[in-house]
This record gives sequence, structure tokens and C-alpha cells, in this order.
Amino acid sequence: MLLLLIATNVSIAQKTNESPKPKPDNVKVEIMGELKKWHRITLTFDGPATSEMNELNPFMNFRFDVYFTHKESGKTLKVPGYFAADGNAGESSATSGNKWRVHFAPEETGTWSYKVDFRAGNWLAVSERKNAGESAGFMDGAEGTFIVTESDKTGRDNRAKGRLQYDGTRYLKYAGTGKPMLKVGPDSPENFLAYADFDGTFNNDGHKDNLVKTWEAHFKDWKVGDPSWKNGKGKAIIGAVNYLTSKGLNVFPFLTLNIEGDDQNVFPFVDYDTHNRFDCSKLDQWEVVFNHADNVGMFLHFKLLEQECQGLLDNGAIGANTKLYYREIMARFGHHLALNWNIGEESGDWAKDHKTPPMNTIQRLAAAEYFYQIDPYHHHVVIHNPPSFDDIFVPEVKYTGLSVQVGTQQYRNVHENVLRWFKLSKKSGKKMAISIDETGGAQNGLLTDVEDSKHDSARINSLWGSFFAGAWGNEFYFGYDHPHSDLTCEDYRSRDLFWDQCKYLLDFFEGNNIPITETENYTDLVIKGDYCLADPGKMYIVFLRNGSGTINLENQSGEFSLKWFDPRNGGKLQTGAIKNIKGGKVVTISGAPSEPQKDWVVLITN
Repeated sequence: MLLLLIATNVSIAQKTNESPKPKPDNVKVEIMGELKKWHRITLTFDGPATSEMNELNPFMNFRFDVYFTHKESGKTLKVPGYFAADGNAGESSATSGNKWRVHFAPEETGTWSYKVDFRAGNWLAVSERKNAGESAGFMDGAEGTFIVTESDKTGRDNRAKGRLQYDGTRYLKYAGTGKPMLKVGPDSPENFLAYADFDGTFNNDGHKDNLVKTWEAHFKDWKVGDPSWKNGKGKAIIGAVNYLTSKGLNVFPFLTLNIEGDDQNVFPFVDYDTHNRFDCSKLDQWEVVFNHADNVGMFLHFKLLEQECQGLLDNGAIGANTKLYYREIMARFGHHLALNWNIGEESGDWAKDHKTPPMNTIQRLAAAEYFYQIDPYHHHVVIHNPPSFDDIFVPEVKYTGLSVQVGTQQYRNVHENVLRWFKLSKKSGKKMAISIDETGGAQNGLLTDVEDSKHDSARINSLWGSFFAGAWGNEFYFGYDHPHSDLTCEDYRSRDLFWDQCKYLLDFFEGNNIPITETENYTDLVIKGDYCLADPGKMYIVFLRNGSGTINLENQSGEFSLKWFDPRNGGKLQTGAIKNIKGGKVVTISGAPSEPQKDWVVLITN
């Protein structure tokens, strides 16, 4: 859908390296997208003609915000916009133009009005003062309205479910349905976006160009009707997203800045050494991938900094270049419905020899605070680091979750680590939503199917162990001592058999409508090594590591029914040899439908 509206405004006739001088004029706005709830609606304005490398930096020296107000509720959201070159840079590779763009994803139906605030001056993009600088003319002050109707999307499409939100509990929930998301998928490769079909200098700048990916193995997963760019580019990376979707997974992670990191090929800038000017065409192409992912129901795990890049922009401070980087990422991609902003991978002062200054506690807290200020949708904000999160457990912290790394081999202690962080976050006064996003040790992680076809440790200790501790997500890292590693993987099928096991977990909870948000961890009710989630007196979900065990029902009365689920092979709930048990004592659980020495999940209901 495309609308052309005329809005009263002021304009300037000026070169972008001169001070703007407003004068009355009319301005056209192009409104594109489906005008429906939760959909991406894009407003494009004719602004000052400039370029990525113009002397007057169009990214730093202009501040383009649009205020969207919902008529019925009076709710107003301030959404940042960005310089979009010729408005078609993903196809044209343009570096210059006069198009300025904002994306908006409305959360209400009815009439929305918009008003543009477009200002110019030194450092304006990162100024927090409302009237800083001066009017940049053109679309400044432009106003208009449009009407939003209900979403017509269904199934996995995030536009059928609404924005994923943190609500103070351990599970993120879709605003449109109220249902929680259980996040499961890969945590690798971290250089997902180091893709040969994207524009930019990373392909041939001499920085580890050998690690640039083709994703050729997933070319066959692209489907007719799926997006691409520049006469068929991008099909393989779109196919990679499609493959994950076909396996029932719902997340993929990616670094957006690893200039000093292990790969050095992913960054939003015009080149490796310029950190305050952005590559319009490459970022438009990133958006093609992210938009497709949103539409097929994927969660976007934005990892904003690799460990080695903590001090790249402002020596670790939340200074002008860091704020500009955050703002540009927010402006271009913040409208997506299911995502988190991960402030940094392995963040903090812990390494033996940091390449750039590590972020300290004040800086880590300030990063989350800045995202809270500039994100109109208040997406989930997390931080990832291996040693500790204690320093962010303070009053009024704007982090809403933890991205946890557990370095033990064979996935030992995943369950215990999640419980530990829940206990400490609760003690601090804020219940964080916790995801296990890197486990198994740097060398090993999740092995390929060829090396480990059964994946028993990953399944038992990490997958089910994390969710039974109360985690809302688990992403699996690929160790660097093995094929298809965290840097070299270009074929997600290398772990195809394990993705089936991940899907079985989702099938159990979602397919059987298990009210997981009503449960808490009660592993103290079962024997050591087993797990338990429960809504006491009503429902107990027990993970039996070795096919049999006990559950303490001493404080409960009445009769309970037993149903069995096979976490190795999936399928429907099954009936075992023992169909019912009685409360009032410690009860033995046994009689698995088959393979009684293997791991089983037992659903016990009153």
C-alpha cells in the first residue's frame, strides 16, 4: 500500500554544508506498507540532498524524529528516523539522495496522527534537548493522519501475535495474544551477517575476508515469493532463515558490530575505520532479511557489540558515537516485533588482555538506560557476559533480562546456574527474564550430528534443564574446535537432528497448552538430577533423567493422573503402566511406555 499526502511545513533551499534557513512550503510524504496493527508502516519524506560522506554528516548533524499519536487513547510514541539515500539503496547501492525515512509499527487500531521534528546542528542526532540546534526545514513540522485496521495475519507471522514484551515476569509475552514465547534455536554463527551478497567494503578490506559467507547450502531453501535484492541476491541467507523456520525454531542471533572481534566483517558503517557514517544500502539489505524473519515468526537476537569492541567507539562510554550507533540501529530496526537489544557479548572487564577498553558498571547501566530512552516500544534489553551479572542488580535498572553463558562441558550446571541468577535477580527486586545463550564451552558447544547424533547431554542438561529452571529461552553455541563452528558455519543442517529435539520441547509446552507461566521451579520435590516445574496441587511437570524417580506429594491430597512425553522422539502424550497416583506421600514415578532407562517427561495433573 502506498499513499501520497501533502502536509503543511517549512522548507529550506540550502546546501547541506550550510546553515539551514526555513521558509514556508508544502512537503510530500510517501506512506508505504499495510496500514494494519503490528505491521511496518514507512513514511518517506523529501529532505536535504546529501550523501553518506558529505562534509556535513547527515547521520550526526541532523535529528529526525516523528511523533505518532493515537487519537482514541492519546498515546504518543517518539520514533527516530534516518537518512535513506535515494530511498531505494538496497537495490541501487546509492550513497546519496534526498530521502529521509521512519518506520512505525502501530499497536492500536484507529486514527494515528504524526508530526515531524527535524532539526540541524552539531551533534544534533545525539542531543537530548528538545529545541537544540535549529529547524532543518524541509519536512520539519509536517503533520498528517492515517487509519490503522486490525491485522489479518495468522499462524507463525509475528504480525498475528503482536509485539513481544517484558511484563515483569520471567516470560516474555506477545501483546496481541497474551501468550508467552519459549525461544529456542542456534546461538551461532555470531557472524551471521558476514554475507557476501550484502553491499559494503567488508568483502575485500583485508580483515579476515576468508570468513565471509555465501550460505550456499541454504540456497535451495529460498521459495518463490520470498524476498531478494539486486536481481536475485540474498536468496541463500533468506533460505537459511527459512530452514530454521521449517525446523520449528524461532530465533537466530547475529552481531551487528565485530570490527575488533573474531570475524571483523560485520559493521553498519561505510567502512572498517569510519564509525560515525552508515552504509545505507547494506543496512537496507539487512532490513530485507529482518523483515522476512519477522513475517515468518522469528525472534531477532541483536548482539550490539562483540567483547573486543566494547571500547571501540567511545572507550566504553555511552558517548556521541555509541549513542549514534544505538540510535541508527533503533531507527532502522526497532519496529520489529520480536527482538532483544543485547548490549554486549561477554561484556565487562574480565578478559586477560582486552583489545579495547572494557565497559565498567556505570557504562553498562548507562547503555540500558539510553536504550530505554530512545526505544519507543521498550523492547527487551539484556546483557551477556560469562563471569557475573551482580553489578547490574541495582534499583531502577533498565535491563529486563540476562543472556547467560555457562562454560562447562557436557552442559553441566545449566539448571543450577539459571536458578542461581533467578534467586539473585529476585533478591534485587526485579525478576529478570533469563535466556541461556551460550553453553557447552568455547571449544565444543553443540556438536554436529555426525559427531553426536543423539545429543543426550545437550538435550537433558541444557535444553530441558534450562526451561525447567524457569528460563524463557535457550540458544545453542557451536564450538570452534569442530566443523561448522561459531565462525565458519554456513549450514544449519549440520545440527539437523538436534533441531528436531528442540521442536519436541516446544511441541510439549505449546502443543499441549501447558500453562507454563503459572508454574515455578520445584526441583526440591524430586530426586537429584531430575527437574520439576509445578503449580502445586494442580500440576507437576517432572523431567526424569533415567526414566523413573519420585515426587513429594506429602502436602497434597487427592488423585493425580500421569501422562508421558518422549523428549527424544517427540509425539503425543502417552499412557504408561501407572495411570494414577495419590497424594499425601512421596510417590514413585515409573512405568514409562517404552525405553524405561531413557529420559522422559511426565505431566502430573489433579
